[in-house]
Amino acid sequence: MNQVRTIGDILVATGRLSQDDAARIVERQHADKVQFGDAALALKVLTKDDIDFALSKQFDYAYLSDQDDSVSHELVAAYKPFSRVGENLRAVRSQLMLRWFNTDPAHKVIAIVSPGSGEGRSFIAANLAIVFAQQGERTLLIDADLRAKPARAQNALFKLGKSAGLSGILANRAGLEVAQLVPGLPGLAVLPAGATPPNPQELLGRPAFGDLLRIASQQFDVIIIDTPAGTEFADAEVTAARAGAALLVARKNKSLVPQANQLARRLQDSGVALVGSVLNDA
Repeated sequence: MNQVRTIGDILVATGRLSQDDAARIVERQHADKVQFGDAALALKVLTKDDIDFALSKQFDYAYLSDQDDSVSHELVAAYKPFSRVGENLRAVRSQLMLRWFNTDPAHKVIAIVSPGSGEGRSFIAANLAIVFAQQGERTLLIDADLRAKPARAQNALFKLGKSAGLSGILANRAGLEVAQLVPGLPGLAVLPAGATPPNPQELLGRPAFGDLLRIASQQFDVIIIDTPAGTEFADAEVTAARAGAALLVARKNKSLVPQANQLARRLQDSGVALVGSVLNDA
C-alpha cells in the first residue's frame, strides 16, 4: 500500500518549506489541536496558496506552481485553479457536462465561438480544456483558428512552438499524432493550428475534418475546438457545424449584442446546438 505523503512532506520536497519550519508547525499543530495548514497559517510560515498546492498534490489534482513557466500564465486554470476565475471555469464545465457531454455518449465535441476578435474566445477554450483534464477527462484542445496571428494562437498559450497541426492534417500531410501532450497537465493534449493556409474555410469544410473528429472521439472524452471570429469569417460556423454544439463567448463592454444575436441565429439555423454563453469580464 502506498503511503500518503503529508502536506509538510510535499512542501519540504518542493522547496516551499524548510525542515525546521515544518517541525515548528507540527509542534503548534499538536499544541493547538488544529490541522497542519491552520497551524502553518497561524505561524505565518505558509500561505493559503502553499496549502492549496500541497492538497492538490495529495489528491492528484493537476496544478502548476508559479515558478513553472512551461506554459503561459494566462492559463489561470493551471496556475490559480482556486481563484474566482478558476471557480467560474469549473461552473461552466459543470453546465457543459449537464447540458451536452452527459446527455449522449456521442456528444464529445464542442466549439467555442464569439462574434469578434479580442473577446477571450481562445482564453476560454484553453482554460476550459484544462479544467476538463483536471476532472480526469481525456481532453483534446484543437486550434481551428487557421487565420490567427501567432501571438493569439493556442500554441503560444501552451508554448508549443512552430509545429505541424490541424492545417497539415486537413491537407493530408499529417495525422493526429502531431497533437502534443502538455507537461504537468495529465490527460490534456493540444492540436495547434499549424501553418497558416491560403484557404482556411475550404480546408475546414473538407471531409478530413469530420474524419479527424471521429478518430479523436475514440481516443478522447472531451474535444474543445477554438475558432476564429464568428462575424468576420464563416470558419466558425463551419467548425461548429462539425462539432454539433457551441459555447458562445462575449466580452463585457466590447461585444455588440446585435452581432452576438446574429451569430447565435446563424449557428442555430445550421443545426448547431447552442449549449450556453459566457460573459467574459476579464
